[in-house]
Amino acid sequence: MKKVFYFIIVAVLLFIVLTYWSLSSTDNTFERNKVLNLENIESVNFHDYDSVLVAASYLYEPNYIKEIMQGEQYRDVWAAPVQVRILFLDTLFGGVTIMKEGGGNQTHSLKLVTSDSIEYALRSINKDPKPLIPQFATKLGLENIVVDGISAQHPYGALLSARLSEAVEVLHTNPRVVFLPKQKKLDTYNDKFGNRLFLLEYETKGDVNWTNLEHIDEIVDTDNLQELKQELGSKLHIDKKALIRARLFDFIIGDWDRHAKQWGFAVQKTDSSYLAIPIPGDRDNAFFDTDGIIPSIISNQHVVPKLRPFEKNIDFMEGLVYPFDRYFLLDTDEAFFTTEAKAIQDKLTDKIINESFMVWPKNIRDLNQTEITAKIISRRNNLTEYAIRFKQEIDRQGEVRRDLKGSEDEEFNDGLIHCFECN
Repeated sequence: MKKVFYFIIVAVLLFIVLTYWSLSSTDNTFERNKVLNLENIESVNFHDYDSVLVAASYLYEPNYIKEIMQGEQYRDVWAAPVQVRILFLDTLFGGVTIMKEGGGNQTHSLKLVTSDSIEYALRSINKDPKPLIPQFATKLGLENIVVDGISAQHPYGALLSARLSEAVEVLHTNPRVVFLPKQKKLDTYNDKFGNRLFLLEYETKGDVNWTNLEHIDEIVDTDNLQELKQELGSKLHIDKKALIRARLFDFIIGDWDRHAKQWGFAVQKTDSSYLAIPIPGDRDNAFFDTDGIIPSIISNQHVVPKLRPFEKNIDFMEGLVYPFDRYFLLDTDEAFFTTEAKAIQDKLTDKIINESFMVWPKNIRDLNQTEITAKIISRRNNLTEYAIRFKQEIDRQGEVRRDLKGSEDEEFNDGLIHCFECN
């Protein structure tokens, strides 16, 4: 009888300990947390805390007219508070150095390098589309509509993309959400970059191998890869299977913005030859959600063909094929496409998809998981069909006769196309 009594006591105590541990590990990840808002952000001593609770932006808060005309999109996610780590450059990885300011037309970014020469990027989660606003929109007073379009981007889509990438064995840049307070080491960058949310991730170029691949000589961008091809000739091959899998994965997550500057390549030395393995970067437009009257018009295939909304089905493959695809994948055997599609389908089970959402805080999961899951599953189920259509559309659009030039869609540097052999 005593043994039963002691067993019950131990079981109850164990239950209490496990319950406390599960609650504390879920809700108290950080010991010293600060809730941020517009009123207190300039007065906080961030060295007193290890994390902040902060929303990405209140700029896109909805009203009835805005939701009808400009869509609901991810407005509630942008305004939802999330708990993130505070980042100080003098202690990050033992201290990092700012190399230069980078970024495209919308994203503000800083290039960082560690003492071990590993390169990172801090990429702003909130975007600045003002450089893209056409002059006529400014004259007509429509610039706010252009700015509001950022609400179609999921502020934390890169995190989910990375977790799903791991499941299908596609490389990613290991993005993490961080809060960068104003600090001495930012120096002249404080006003532009201080007190903002960023994605901290590896750069898709550099001399040091940060991937889990072996025998990597260097990591290069698309421009450098084309130069390397001129230097190495037939010794350099593109890993077409890996590239096709990466591109089909783009279809799964609805990332329509995949021009040449969005890619890096890990160059692997194999005996007397080299293999270029693709590394997708910049997931700003994964899960891109457009609704409302104005976004629906803009994303129409006859208006902006390349802007493809994240729906359950892909109905306009022409808009998803880039010169990048034609440059590397023209006349590739259809079996490569169908094999990689089936591999993704096998690896990306419903269970894996649902578990991947744990990378998001619970409040963000509650807002988006159900809808995004349904779209991912639908696209996965139809992926073999999409793969065949993708291959056919690449071949239909035909050869690119000049070197790829960054993010410009149809403009290229002078020079002959370099044919990469299939590995």
